[in-house]
Amino acid sequence: MRGMQQVPHIPYVEVPAVPGDALLLDVREPDEWSAGRVKDSLHVPMGQVPARLADIPADRRIVVVCRSGGRSARVTEFLRQHGYDAVNLNGGLQAWDRAGRSLVSDNAGVGQLR
Repeated sequence: MRGMQQVPHIPYVEVPAVPGDALLLDVREPDEWSAGRVKDSLHVPMGQVPARLADIPADRRIVVVCRSGGRSARVTEFLRQHGYDAVNLNGGLQAWDRAGRSLVSDNAGVGQLR
């Protein structure tokens, strides 16, 4: 995952408009994921993406997210190079959270960003 180019992105406000078969892929670290995430998202930490490509569906749009959008942009580029229809969530979960969108956590409460 090197040599960043301009990657397609989607503003967080448009995520509900993504077709229903899209998948939100969260590439943050396990402690970040446990503290707060978007409900029903798939968790594959950035460093594990190359080894876990088989866990990421290739037959639907992938919306990649991290805390601020940097890691997810790199993963989006990597996935696109491997034939995935992937877009980066612009502003990451920080933008999502600032907009008052909900997060869930491992303790069944309201999630928070780390």
